[in-house]
Amino acid sequence: MKNRLIWKLLGINILIIGVVIIIVWLAIDYLAADYFMTLMEKYHISPTSSHDMFVSAVHRYLVWASLGALVLAIGFSFLLMKRTLNPLTQMTEITRKIASGDYSANVPVKSQDEVGQLALAFNRMADSLQKIDHLRKTMMIDVAHELRTPLTNIRGYLEALTDGVVSPSKETIELLQEETFRLGQLVEDILRLAKADAAKANIQKVEVQIVDLITQMLDSFRSQLEAKEIKVETDFVDRDIKVWADPQQLSQVMHNLLQNTCQYTNSGGTVMVSTESMPGAIKVVFANTGGEIAEQDLPFIFERFYRGEKSRSREHGGAGIGLAIVKELVEAHGGSVSAELVDGRTRIWFDLPIDQRRRVD
Repeated sequence: MKNRLIWKLLGINILIIGVVIIIVWLAIDYLAADYFMTLMEKYHISPTSSHDMFVSAVHRYLVWASLGALVLAIGFSFLLMKRTLNPLTQMTEITRKIASGDYSANVPVKSQDEVGQLALAFNRMADSLQKIDHLRKTMMIDVAHELRTPLTNIRGYLEALTDGVVSPSKETIELLQEETFRLGQLVEDILRLAKADAAKANIQKVEVQIVDLITQMLDSFRSQLEAKEIKVETDFVDRDIKVWADPQQLSQVMHNLLQNTCQYTNSGGTVMVSTESMPGAIKVVFANTGGEIAEQDLPFIFERFYRGEKSRSREHGGAGIGLAIVKELVEAHGGSVSAELVDGRTRIWFDLPIDQRRRVD
């Protein structure tokens, strides 16, 4: 491809140079020569021999000058075009590697022109594909791990029932039902995560009064909080502040955070939900006392299928998808998420940008 393109570009240059030479040649023959003849006649000089010498000399020097210009033009054009087309050739080679599953190679960026910008965009695309491929492989491993435990339990109970080791009692049926429920819940979690991945393409933003949404979500969790005797505290800097967001997706964010907070707060503990003002944004904080999250686990709690308790037991947690969904949905709205430990409390927060023109005074 490179050679064909180089010769096409060189051919265009040679054609242009040839046309210029022909025009100059004809101009000398029909214009300069006639002007020379007029001068010779004006000064009563025999024009025949002088005319022939003039035209011959001009043609000779024109030929040599044209050949020199042609050689220089071809040489410089070839070098410049080769330098320009090298990144395209490298992109072709790297594209073949990407097609075979190798995302490690990058195109060297040697300029800031259009070709350099194309190389930068190509490298970003390759990096994104590498991250997506890594995420896909990791997710397949995690899903297989999550499915294996309940499936192994179900198979073990069924084999025990078949062999007569375990009697088909009510307790056994309930255990099988519980494992089946876990499988169904995992499938639902994965489906919600897939929908969160596609959130950027499906966002339908409207004005949302964020404090009202928090209050509604707290009401829906009241029975769970009361069952664990968890005290709820709120502190809102501005009850009338609004954000431009998808209410269903924002409700999912609130639900997952409250679910996580309620789940990891010890009985008799305290949950604090607050808002804080930021430049051009609103920060929503969910803090709780106690819990299972260790400081070294905080940077990873928004990763898919990550759980702080390394045994991966479901007694204290789900599949590790809830906070990953929060991260996907918040980032789809242009916000960010984070977690920290402050004075013995776990603080998980997210922020959303505010359109000041939509703020209610």
